[in-house]
Amino acid sequence: MRIARLLVRHEARLLVSLVLWVARRTHGTRSGRAFGYARGQGAVMFGFGFVCLVETVAMSVLLRDWPTVHAVFLFLDVYGIVFVVALHASSVVRPHVLDTDDGSLRIRRYVHVDLRVPLERIASVRRELRMTHERADGELDVEVGSQTTVTLELTEPVTHVTFLGRRREVRVVRFHADDADGLVRALGQARV
Repeated sequence: MRIARLLVRHEARLLVSLVLWVARRTHGTRSGRAFGYARGQGAVMFGFGFVCLVETVAMSVLLRDWPTVHAVFLFLDVYGIVFVVALHASSVVRPHVLDTDDGSLRIRRYVHVDLRVPLERIASVRRELRMTHERADGELDVEVGSQTTVTLELTEPVTHVTFLGRRREVRVVRFHADDADGLVRALGQARV
């Protein structure tokens, strides 16, 4: 039952992101400075959406003689297209946020990852392009397009809650930002 609630909450957040995207609003950027990460994946998401659209048309043609099966597959295919668009929308409306008033950096990806890192826990920050990531204890890689561009090393761990609610303590966080140099400079100024 807990997993069903998590999945329903995930779908609701995706649909809210789609509404925010259409309204040209962002989520959680009140007093902070937003740093996007969606630019590098836009073409891939467009490709996924296009493939889903082609599949929808093909399945409609193939199943036109079976109305019940056609209706079920049409619903699933259209929902798949909405899901892909909402996933991209969530990456646009939920950017990373550097909030100096709050004293934190909020690292996000879609509606899956939302990690708050207090600025006083950041030991070092650097621009580091990585294309390969191996799982390691105490490290969190928030990849976009299989790459990360910023690495944070922390003085003490922060708790990352996974999609299904598992807690992990992390001391190194790698993530992607479209303007990685600007984010590293802004973090350096905020920590001073």
